[in-house]
Amino acid sequence: MIGRLCGVLAVKQPPALMVDVHGVGYELESPMSTFYQLPEIGGQVTLHTHLVVREDVHLLYGFFTLVERGLFRDLIRVNGVGPRLALTILSGIDAVAFARCITGGDSAALTRLPGVGKKTAERLVIEMRDRITHWQVSSIPGASPIVEKAPDPADDAISALISLGYRPPEASRLVHAVRGEGLSTEDLIRRALQSTVPKTVSKGL
Repeated sequence: MIGRLCGVLAVKQPPALMVDVHGVGYELESPMSTFYQLPEIGGQVTLHTHLVVREDVHLLYGFFTLVERGLFRDLIRVNGVGPRLALTILSGIDAVAFARCITGGDSAALTRLPGVGKKTAERLVIEMRDRITHWQVSSIPGASPIVEKAPDPADDAISALISLGYRPPEASRLVHAVRGEGLSTEDLIRRALQSTVPKTVSKGL
């Protein structure tokens, strides 16, 4: 999995960009929040990335900060929110403002984002409420500073299954069905994939 790219910015045409890494051009898509932070063409850039693998294409998404990438990963786990809509959300609202909408249950504000209807906004509020602690929301009035949590192997395993083409709800169900104390991300992925293989039953003669 490609987690980070460091190289020369070769193309910058929202939402697409290209980073030249030692002569290899990596094509990515990024939210406008990342584009605002990019240097001019020819400048050095470092992007945190997320790879989505499908049957017909590999899609690479780039983000200027780990917070953006983390929010993107949580967004695509919400039922009905794909990578393209997640980029639209990140382009229209920053992480702190998004956290404020979620913690305040303000689904109406989310519907003002392009492509986000009433039902999608309500799902975002419900499904993201438990995940919002991943973000620094200390600037929200009345909110307590939040210490960033250590990486959760289950979350990483779910993201990996999504990258392999599983729908977010199915990926979450598979991982939580095999989750156990002390299991690494790799163990969870292996067990989740093994659970999808039909078991054969031997019949006596």
